[in-house]
Amino acid sequence: MDLIISSLVCFLCSYEGEKVHGLYDGEGVAYFQGGNIYRGMFSEGLMHGHGTYTWADGVKYEGNFVKNVQMYNGSYTWPDGSMYEGEVKNGVRHGFGIYKCGTHPVSYIGQWCEGKRHGKGTIYYNREGTSWYEGDWVNNIKDGWGIRCYKSGNIYEGQWEKNVRHGEGRMRWLTTNQEYTGQWVNGIQHGSGTHSWFLKRIPGSQYPLRNEYVGDFVNGDRHGRGRFFYASGAMYDGEWVFNKKHGIGRFVFKNGRIYEGEFINDQIAEYPAFQVDVMNTQDLSGIRTQSPFGTETIRIIDGPGNTSVLGSNIELDISSLLNLFPEKDRQEEMKQVEYAVLRHITELRRIYSFYSSLGCDQSLDNTFLMTKLQFWRFLKDCRFHHYNVTLADMDRILNVTPEEVHSPYETLLLRTFLTYLIHLAVHIYHKEHNSPSFSCFSEMMMKNIIPNACHIQGILFCEQQQTICAINYIDKCWEIYRAYCRPSTIPPYEPTMKMRHFLWMLKDLNMLSKQLTATKIVEILVKDNPFVRDGDDSNLQHELVFLEFFEALLDCALLYVTNDMIKQQVDLVNQEGNGYRAEDYTEGARHILQHPEYSFQVLMMFHFLYKLEKAKNEQKEKLSLWLNQMYIFFVNKFFPAYKHAQVVKENVEENRKRDAELAVQLKIEEEELVSITLAHCNLNISHQPMPPGVHMGFNIFQTPP
Repeated sequence: MDLIISSLVCFLCSYEGEKVHGLYDGEGVAYFQGGNIYRGMFSEGLMHGHGTYTWADGVKYEGNFVKNVQMYNGSYTWPDGSMYEGEVKNGVRHGFGIYKCGTHPVSYIGQWCEGKRHGKGTIYYNREGTSWYEGDWVNNIKDGWGIRCYKSGNIYEGQWEKNVRHGEGRMRWLTTNQEYTGQWVNGIQHGSGTHSWFLKRIPGSQYPLRNEYVGDFVNGDRHGRGRFFYASGAMYDGEWVFNKKHGIGRFVFKNGRIYEGEFINDQIAEYPAFQVDVMNTQDLSGIRTQSPFGTETIRIIDGPGNTSVLGSNIELDISSLLNLFPEKDRQEEMKQVEYAVLRHITELRRIYSFYSSLGCDQSLDNTFLMTKLQFWRFLKDCRFHHYNVTLADMDRILNVTPEEVHSPYETLLLRTFLTYLIHLAVHIYHKEHNSPSFSCFSEMMMKNIIPNACHIQGILFCEQQQTICAINYIDKCWEIYRAYCRPSTIPPYEPTMKMRHFLWMLKDLNMLSKQLTATKIVEILVKDNPFVRDGDDSNLQHELVFLEFFEALLDCALLYVTNDMIKQQVDLVNQEGNGYRAEDYTEGARHILQHPEYSFQVLMMFHFLYKLEKAKNEQKEKLSLWLNQMYIFFVNKFFPAYKHAQVVKENVEENRKRDAELAVQLKIEEEELVSITLAHCNLNISHQPMPPGVHMGFNIFQTPP
């Protein structure tokens, strides 16, 4: 589509204009064979300066020429009404420019490379501007990160490959009130992800009901392992096959009671007649289920028999705590606990909503499920760990499933959050004052939660945009965390990490430097742990949960990455990209404003300029610095160091295995050699003549056997 002129100049027919020393110089008109015409400036016989070149078929270029070649800035127009305005190099679109198709309502504004959309750019698919894509391009193909807004209003934001959704991304179907965040393969949900279905709002409530699935997908279906959170408050955690509960699973009913067992074709295998309804979980008075705290077999109670003052959707499970009291006092104790919670329920709902939204970009209904990672942050903000109990200890106190005792991905419903608080309150305050549970809870609210909640400490959640960026590194860091964990000495003997393990890990990965010394790392680890440091000594035997591990890495990144590293990274990015400046965009916009026929392009240009202007403020520069530090530390240093260590470990294991196999082989060969030698010796002996008096193996002077 781009036309290069230099190859056509040799077919010049005639020239009208100025000359100097017999050469075309100054303003003139050149006529070429075939009907092509050039009007503009010449220098030393060559088209040089501003001019207009018109091809015989109607294509026209107007802009700068350098020695017969279109260069720097110019515009192309085609007979069908298509146009391009922007940067040009060697006759082709290269740099920043705007293209508008004459036959279809398609326009593109952004970066070009050798005539193709390449780099950052936005394409509009209709005149109204309601259907568009903004993001990365590679040789005219959507590839990298980008946002696609469809005419229907549905939006996808995430990774692309070969023009399809591929990698990590979020799709919001506004037409059907659905949202999916997770992995994609060839445009289809495939891998791990979260899919939410938003239902109608409850009258008098500011939040809509929603169903949500968190787990594995295969070709768009719920398939593998996953959790389904029902709008009613019920939850299923287990195996799925083609969108149906199938295999071993665990169903938590909306009153908090639990059934564990086999599911077949979306039904409980033992009770196939019982239907698990999405919105109305039925009463299972005949099914015996397990309480999450304790092994006592209980009976489901849900409906008219439920007298909880908190309502049927929030039933607290504190059965193990009630065992601390005489049986005659348990019912009254339970009621007093519910009243204590009820007095603070509005504040607790607000706190739950605040922490569950940390690190989340946005949601259709602005509601989220709290994760263990956010719960840990809440506990640290409220100084629960100042009572000589670590976050790892708290996990064990609240442990339901040993394999997930320290998982940052565990989700907590509001009722689970409240139940956990009651258990922790009793653990912290009961021994000291021998108080009833409700008194412990009230004391915890006054001393820990009300004064401290929602005042974010730590580096991970302190700034929203930084949090969203940092969370991209969590999955890999969780893998590394588990790789360096060691079995705990405390039941249930789960893998855990101590502070000294963290220090050894960084040393093993050669991450210590002039800036990031062992002393600096210890200071990072102990700064928010009051019982770790005793004078000048530090006890590095304390355990780290994943939140503390990850925040320590973020703090390490700020120390490790130097200004020279950042400069090298910026230079590398500029070399890989086209290095376009904001001034270039502004100059292009000024030129377009002189042409009112390009009004649609003006709107798109302002769209770009607005983003570029925002990037100039101080906050953006600070964010950019932080992002560079995190990228260099994790992507360029920490992750490659871990990968190298794994490769070395695998090689050592292979060599050890090979040496063991070789040792076995050598032993076998030695045994075979000994066997052959003995056999050879026996053969030689059998061929020796018998001495006199020896016959058939015995002496003739002895009595035969």
